[in-house]
Amino acid sequence: MGVMKFMLFLIFLFQDVILLAISEPVEDKQALLDFSQVIYHFRALNWHGDTSACRNWDGVTCSEDESRVIALRLPAVGFRGSIPENTLSRLSALEVLSLRLNFLSGPFPSDIAKLGNLTSLNLQSNNFSGSLPLDFSVWPNLVIFNVSNNRFTGSVPSSISNLTHLVALNLSNNFLSGELPDLILPSLRLLDVSYNNLTGKVPESLRKFPSSAFLGNKFTLENITIPPSSDLPPNDHHSKKSSKLSGIAITGIVIGSCVLGFAVLALFLIVCYSNREGKNDVLGRSQPKEKALMKVVSGSQNRNSSLVFFEGCVLAFDLEDLLRASAEVLGKGTFGTTYKAALEDSTTVVVKRLREGSVGRREFEQQMEVVGSIKHENVAALRAYYYSKDEKLMVYDYYREGSLSAMLHANRDQKRTPLGWEARLRIAVGAARGITHIHTQNNGRLVHGNIKASNIFLNSQKHGCISDLGPATLMSPMATPVIKTSGYRAPEVTDTRKVSQASDVYSFGVLLLELLTGKSPIHTTSSDEVIHLVRWVHSVVREEWTAEVFDLELMRYPNIEEEMLGMLQVAMSCVERVPEQRPKMMDVLKMLEDIRKISTGQLSSENKSDDSTPTLITPPAADMGTSYI
Repeated sequence: MGVMKFMLFLIFLFQDVILLAISEPVEDKQALLDFSQVIYHFRALNWHGDTSACRNWDGVTCSEDESRVIALRLPAVGFRGSIPENTLSRLSALEVLSLRLNFLSGPFPSDIAKLGNLTSLNLQSNNFSGSLPLDFSVWPNLVIFNVSNNRFTGSVPSSISNLTHLVALNLSNNFLSGELPDLILPSLRLLDVSYNNLTGKVPESLRKFPSSAFLGNKFTLENITIPPSSDLPPNDHHSKKSSKLSGIAITGIVIGSCVLGFAVLALFLIVCYSNREGKNDVLGRSQPKEKALMKVVSGSQNRNSSLVFFEGCVLAFDLEDLLRASAEVLGKGTFGTTYKAALEDSTTVVVKRLREGSVGRREFEQQMEVVGSIKHENVAALRAYYYSKDEKLMVYDYYREGSLSAMLHANRDQKRTPLGWEARLRIAVGAARGITHIHTQNNGRLVHGNIKASNIFLNSQKHGCISDLGPATLMSPMATPVIKTSGYRAPEVTDTRKVSQASDVYSFGVLLLELLTGKSPIHTTSSDEVIHLVRWVHSVVREEWTAEVFDLELMRYPNIEEEMLGMLQVAMSCVERVPEQRPKMMDVLKMLEDIRKISTGQLSSENKSDDSTPTLITPPAADMGTSYI
């Protein structure tokens, strides 16, 4: 009986092997192996000859019968150099190809021009140069074509008109010149040719698209010049010579200048008043640096509720104890003022006093319960809250080592212990884990909304820990206006109702750039020029001066160039202007973890040398998906 069972087992096993061999796309699989073995890449691929390409390989999608490879998505793998000939061209059934966010260079790949079944081609954010293909009719089924953020030159081929199924065309941020041909594309819904060297008039067939699609060129639409965007980086390669303006335009500029002048004056007065208020409140000569929180919280005179603690909180104080604590202002932000409160029993906590708003008790308590239920080592826990008609308080843990902002920027001109590369990696990975966890909560709808260096701290494992969760989601129904001065806000965010998980990703991308450059998101030079970090990094990378991006304090660490470039690639993908173009946080985390193998449990301590190489437990590869832009 036992022998019979064993024989049946062998028969079934043999059948499985035969079926696997039959269904495997053998020729496509070999083409991919040849491609990966020839081209340089610093992110490992789990492509092996003895595993199933259709079921196990990163970025590979097969047809239903698993006989052919139909999609290849390999963003931010770290490919460098040109695409090897006679590799990808052998994937004759390929429909989707995405190689965005790599370091690929050279002319437009001849292998790709031979893939006649393509419906989606995304080569965004590489270093390709030379002319675009002259004959686009080789891709009769193409729906998406994206070669933005490369170095392509020459004219826009008129043969693009042959793409009758084309829905999205993105040629932005290249060096294309000449006139834009009259493209008759009945299916086209998305167009972007901004930031090239294109001239002449916008063809009639394309005037249905918004002016933002043509910014950064020298187009004229009838008699009106389309102005270059105010977001143009200071070192951008495009010409900035002004065009002749009409009388209406000049009048508009004069009126706008007057309005701007009044706005600047008003802002100056507000800042002066705020600074004076802050000094009187905390650092003024007439008052001590610390004062009782009771003197700050007006609701303490008419309290009709008590401090609510969350389950598992070991803090032993009540509202009266908290209000008697000496308070020191740590910062003022969009959603309120943060205090360091030192209680009489030597306990120190952080108290967030939300600014005035019309949030009802039921709504406040519901959102506090959502935030308070989150337990994760990379998310600073909300310990307690207080609600009254006049006051709303949130109580968090206090981190004595200070915020990432202080670690990066404090005392830069004096003797200091620089924040090492390994420490920055741990902070980035830890914060990404925390934000990823947040994004999975409340049925995948929770948003942080206020990610910045001053809200990042170190947990007990010296990983980044994200704090200040709650105020953004709590205040969001109030349409809080956003002041575009922090440098962390995504371009689409105009009020706190518009924050999203995609805008969180953008803010995190700015944070990564801050870790890499050592510069604040908005800072001034010695000549008082205001620099926006994202724009500056784009301009430096665009001019192929990438080494100029990195913080000088990191130059003392050997053999970290590839890791820094890897993080830069991740950051650049996060700060894309179009929200749909940004990766999900779980994919950002995967890419960061792939930079170096860092384990949550086995990390070198903060005082160890950054030369040590910890190990990282990497989750299964996630499909990055497709995107138009």
